[in-house]
Amino acid sequence: QLQLEESGGGLVQAGGSLRLSCAASGPSFNTYTLGWFRQPPERARELVAAINVNGEATYYAGPVKGRFTVSRDNAKNTLYLQMNSLKPEDTAVYYCNADSVGLTSYYNGTFLDDYWGQGTLVTVAS
Repeated sequence: QLQLEESGGGLVQAGGSLRLSCAASGPSFNTYTLGWFRQPPERARELVAAINVNGEATYYAGPVKGRFTVSRDNAKNTLYLQMNSLKPEDTAVYYCNADSVGLTSYYNGTFLDDYWGQGTLVTVAS
């Protein structure tokens, strides 16, 4: 079983930056595709970014491309999301996720596992 815990959320002004972290405990962290999802108020959860097992391939949703950077440190069992040029529409609860499918399957919506963190709130003020 993999356990995930996010940190780094908070209140930031539009145009600012935040860095989210997701610390994992459990076996075989480096065998999982990892992703960041977000759920804005009264909206469905959506995939923001994902990264493959060795960190060499990434995926970004259109609205965050060029502003967000996903990375991982397998030695530290940690996933990161660097968020720059934040906009009010980025306000959401951000969740990290791990799955054993490959990156392509992951961003096409195919999942086998169900490992989620508890979420961290990001609020971007205009």
